[in-house]
Amino acid sequence: MNTDRRRLLGGLAAGAIAVPALAASSRGAQEASATRVAIRRKRIPRSGELLPMIGLGTSRTFDVDPATVSADLVTVMGDFLDLGGSLIDSSPMYGQAESVVGELLRRVGRDDAFHATKVWTDKGREAGIEQMETSEQRMGTERFDLLQVHNLVDLEVQLATLREWKASGRVRYIGVTEMRDFEQVEKLIAGGEIDFVQIPYSLAEREVEARVLPAALDHGVAVLVMRPFQRGGLFEKVGERAVPDWATELGCRSWAQVFLKFLLGHPAVTCPIPATSKPHHLLDNMAAGVGPLPDAAWRERAIADVMG
Repeated sequence: MNTDRRRLLGGLAAGAIAVPALAASSRGAQEASATRVAIRRKRIPRSGELLPMIGLGTSRTFDVDPATVSADLVTVMGDFLDLGGSLIDSSPMYGQAESVVGELLRRVGRDDAFHATKVWTDKGREAGIEQMETSEQRMGTERFDLLQVHNLVDLEVQLATLREWKASGRVRYIGVTEMRDFEQVEKLIAGGEIDFVQIPYSLAEREVEARVLPAALDHGVAVLVMRPFQRGGLFEKVGERAVPDWATELGCRSWAQVFLKFLLGHPAVTCPIPATSKPHHLLDNMAAGVGPLPDAAWRERAIADVMG
């Protein structure tokens, strides 16, 4: 680790961090300066536990050979944790991502991550158990913080196992993920047996605002947000346009921070989980988790400005 990066991460002992302010308008922005700020956290409704409000996704970006992970991936994992991040989300669906998470945590010498993954099989109870036990080995944990039924696959069977594992202390929180069937997600939230949901949400995909997010608020269910950048579509929409003054007044120095702040301003959202394998993108994402959160008027302005 070079001297500048040590200095950047050196505020941790005092309960603060230094996050780079990214001055350019596009996702390729270069680091410009650093400001000493505190990373914010949100409470998990079921327990009151504080969770850092920016997580780390692994879909596609971590699907590489665990034996030959790049220096950039090691830096991404180390900086994520050093900057106060915690929740790392994966799935058996993501190829070798779970194994890469375990390898990276070993390389950076950390055992304090919030381990989250999913069960994704329609082969029945025993296949689900075998898969989750394999995930434990791959990610290097003896107890998951969060296990979710991926895309509601074999829902009743796998969710029953998750409830048993939670009752026995083998997993701390349980939940479901889904991309489309939000009516079913709403029913599961109202049923009171899940702690988390994971859904797609962004400035360009706001269907969950109608019923899923209000239900999560009403029933005390934490919300993880996947696809916060609409798989890059939002960056294409703004192009090289500079971040507007109304966004910089809230501390945003890049469009990534605008997009993430928009999500965090919704009271139901607990933690977006942007995936990246690039250190400068990681630092950019983490900077969205500091400073003030937007109010409803700011969020409406963001919709009007970005979506037209």
